[in-house]
Amino acid sequence: MAKIKLTKNELKKQKDALKMYTRYLPTLILKKQQLQMEIRKVEEREESVRNEKEALEDDFRRWIGVFGEDVGLDETLLVLEEIQTGIGNIAGVSIPVFSGARFAPVAYDLWLKPLWVDKAVKELQRVMLLDLELRVLEEQRRLLAIELRTTTQRVNLFEKVMIPETRVNIKKISIYLGDQQTAAVVRGKIAKRGLERVAG
Repeated sequence: MAKIKLTKNELKKQKDALKMYTRYLPTLILKKQQLQMEIRKVEEREESVRNEKEALEDDFRRWIGVFGEDVGLDETLLVLEEIQTGIGNIAGVSIPVFSGARFAPVAYDLWLKPLWVDKAVKELQRVMLLDLELRVLEEQRRLLAIELRTTTQRVNLFEKVMIPETRVNIKKISIYLGDQQTAAVVRGKIAKRGLERVAG
């Protein structure tokens, strides 16, 4: 604990600081709760996307045997051109928001490729979109967790250090100033009695 001056100015400074801490603390607590809630939402969305991806992959496994026939799948049938993301804001934290992806049109001879190739390309695109969304969700969770850690540290600092310390300082200064005032009154009375004796 830093040494404090035992003056009226310091008392005012400490009272102002306490007022500021108690005014900001509820805002920090609210931000902490909001971040915790948003992290839960992101985790639920991650789980939902993972489940959807697993369901697609299970579907693939059912008809993947068809890929065993040699139909010349050596050319690239899936080309990702652009990942489309925006910027969102949750409790003052800028986070990426997944809005989709654009795939390059890939031309192939419909007469030479079996019908399932179209379905395979579409399913692969869906799986890739889910993978991309998962990456963005993981980044959202990471950024929100960093901010939550910082906010929690601030809440703890205010609740466990700043506010109690400031209250102790106010009490200490108030007691000292009260003692000084009492001593001044006592000195004044002693001086008055001394003057009365000298006069009388």
